[in-house]
This record gives sequence, C-alpha cells and structure tokens, in this order.
Amino acid sequence: MPGYHDAHFQEHAARETVWRVVADHLASHVPPSARVLELGAAYCHWINNVRATRRVAVDIWDGIAQHAAPGVEARVLDLAAGLGEFADGTFDVVLASNLLEHFHPDDAAALAREVFRVLTPSGRFLIVQPNFRYAYRSYFDDYTHRAIFTDVSLPNMLKSVGYTIARVEPRFLPYSMRDTRYPIHPWLVRAYLASPFKPRAGQMLVVATRP
Repeated sequence: MPGYHDAHFQEHAARETVWRVVADHLASHVPPSARVLELGAAYCHWINNVRATRRVAVDIWDGIAQHAAPGVEARVLDLAAGLGEFADGTFDVVLASNLLEHFHPDDAAALAREVFRVLTPSGRFLIVQPNFRYAYRSYFDDYTHRAIFTDVSLPNMLKSVGYTIARVEPRFLPYSMRDTRYPIHPWLVRAYLASPFKPRAGQMLVVATRP
C-alpha cells in the first residue's frame, strides 16, 4: 500500500535484534534442510535470520528486494490473489508476522488455505500475530487492520481449514516496538521469551501443522 511504510511501518533498529533472537528461539520448528517461505516479509528481518536450504520472501511492497539478505529470494506478490505461482507442497515451513489482521476474515481464511496447499505433509505454519485480547487498546491504531484475531479465534480459523494446532502462546512479544526508547540487547530478548511474565505482551505465537 503506497505510503504505508512511511506513515505507520517505518524501519526500526530494534527489529533486527528482536527477530534474530526470535528466529533462534523458534529454530526447532525450522529444520536447516527446510524450504521456507515468509509472507508479508517487508524488511525481511525474520527470513534473513532463518537457517534453511531455500528461503523465499514475498510482500506486496516493491521495496522488499532492498532488504533481503544474500540467498533470500525476494518476490513482489499480492497475497490477496493467492500463492498461485507456487506449486502444491513446495515449502516445509511458512512464516507470517503481523499479516493476517490486514485481511478481511474470509480473505485471511482463504490465504490460510493457500498456505495449506503449498506446505508439504507435516509442514508447519508459524504465525506471530497481534492478539486482540491483550492489544485491543492499540489494535486499530494501524488503519489497515481489517480482522480481529485472538489466541482462541485464530487457532479455530486454522483448524476450520484443515490444520492441526501444535503450539499456542497467547503472550509472546510486545505489541509494538515503536515506543521503544532504549537499545534492545539480545540477552534481554532471550530473557523475555523465556520468562512466564511478559510485560506489554500483545502478540501471540501460533504454530499450525498440515496433517
């Protein structure tokens, strides 16, 4: 969407640190031999820090190629039109961060079906997503949010289109880093992810598998 990155989603120095640690934290779900696709990759912080045989990043934003690391295939793609350029069973893991809330509910379900199609049997769909249960005060500060998901409704939507839910963490990460005033160190992110107490957590983690 023209202007969106300038108005709401500007680059932030903390994201690289956070996603490097998150990628390591979730590495057990992403085998090094995997073929990995990230949807709505934007600045590519997550996919750039994943160790995998093949890494593909897609986004509707034409600036994505400037941020993809060497070895990451960057493609401009309107996800509302589906994943038709990828064959069935192309990927072992699909990643999505702060994506599904930007679609109307029926379109989000349709995209989840497309992900199901391009996953291999036993493939995984890893989703980091604002959880309306904990982020309701700021959820619609992003003017492009269209659907509401919680740690109950998102797994239920995924189950409705065929997934098995392997893991749900209702409180996984803070909702936003835009208000962060101080440097974020890797040890602090690791401690946050390992802690049962997560102040300001407004994002959830859902791991779904294709049976």
